[in-house]
Amino acid sequence: MIFELSLFGIFTGLVSGFFGIGGGMVLVPLLLLFTGFVMKEAVAISIMQMVFSSSFGSFLNAKSQKDMVYDGLILGLGGFCGGILSFFIRDYLSNTYLQYVFIIILIASILKIFQTSIHSKQEVKKPSKLYLILIGSLIGMIAMSIGVGGSIMLTPILVGFMHYNLKSATSLSLFFVMFSSIAGFISLSINDSLLFKEGIIVGVFSLIGVFIGIKLKSYIKMSSYKILILSLYILILIAMIYKLI
Repeated sequence: MIFELSLFGIFTGLVSGFFGIGGGMVLVPLLLLFTGFVMKEAVAISIMQMVFSSSFGSFLNAKSQKDMVYDGLILGLGGFCGGILSFFIRDYLSNTYLQYVFIIILIASILKIFQTSIHSKQEVKKPSKLYLILIGSLIGMIAMSIGVGGSIMLTPILVGFMHYNLKSATSLSLFFVMFSSIAGFISLSINDSLLFKEGIIVGVFSLIGVFIGIKLKSYIKMSSYKILILSLYILILIAMIYKLI
């Protein structure tokens, strides 16, 4: 099991760094399909992994994109608050219903990113601090309950409504994930729901993948990047639907 978790960590970290996601949307389906973990156990491992990968990835991104740190802090504050409260949703819904929530969010994100033009020349909108905190809180609460960092919901909002370009949006989303995943970690710790050994193994090995993923991202054209993100989301959607059948 250690070998499998290590491979899952490297792969999840690579995807996390490249696509600006926490990795939960990749790791949760992998754990459900190829191990004996159930949804809530997969969520616990995923959240621990996200603390590792998102913190390291955000550090690397912040060095080259310092202008996004402020928005990331405001969104992250909201994500932290929402993540702390995520246990209300996680404890109320069953494993099956959590998977349905995951699938619905995936479909909505795919549609929004598909409709968004990569050639938009509109200026980036700067909403109020309160608006950003509210968005972050809502996304953090939902995301942590299903074991994802929130980028799957935040990226379409940043691109479609605030007019960030896709690469900037994914970098900012990973910054947000750092806060929401730490909050989710605290929430799970309070409720004694963590799987420390498995989470640490996946998290440590994910750092290798994050470094590679961020380096690769800088070499990809924006049009190709959009296609790759949509392809990733669709593959994960298929995997989740297959798991439910």
